[in-house]
Amino acid sequence: MLEDPFSFVEYIRENPDDFLRFLSQHVQLTLLSVLFGVVIAVPAAILASRVGLLARPLTGIASVGQTIPSLAVLGLLIPFLGIGFRPALVALTIQAFLPIFLNAYVGIRSVDRAVLDAARGMGTSGGQLLRMVELPLASPVIFAGIQTATVQNIAIATLAAYIGGGGLGDLILQGLSTLNGALLFAGAVPVAVLAITTELALGRLRRWIVPEGLRPTGS
Repeated sequence: MLEDPFSFVEYIRENPDDFLRFLSQHVQLTLLSVLFGVVIAVPAAILASRVGLLARPLTGIASVGQTIPSLAVLGLLIPFLGIGFRPALVALTIQAFLPIFLNAYVGIRSVDRAVLDAARGMGTSGGQLLRMVELPLASPVIFAGIQTATVQNIAIATLAAYIGGGGLGDLILQGLSTLNGALLFAGAVPVAVLAITTELALGRLRRWIVPEGLRPTGS
């Protein structure tokens, strides 16, 4: 049977270096994967919104990609990248790319055509139209995709432990394999707290990024 699960606090207090190392790896995996996801997905969505031939295959791949289990993505990368932090980061970047790309594409394509026609009538160039009209109007949907990807990857990053990628998943796996409640909850509880805290923090950040008139009512 598992030991007293609340003893995880004592474990963290007695092993601060190990815990902080796992936490640091987990945060790095999440932040870097989301950052890379944004850098790749948003330009891809802009390109897809302007090149009709790319829109269908890219959105199709992204939609199908979201149905593939995260652990399967990790496994598929092992023959090419081996095990460790790098393949885990690549897998998480792929997972982050999917919701960010789809949301960015939908957000850009959903901008009112009348607004775009009015902006063009005022003489805005294609680049100005994107920067000053499309991206600001699409920002609520784009930010929602980033928020979803971030919270999602905090959870998925626990699977990195299966391929030696580090993170709090290492503590969870150790706890499960040895039926050690302290280890199990020393990994699981911080992941849950990190996900909830991030969700709340990004909700507040949205108030700074999304123009006031575009925020959902009550946000």
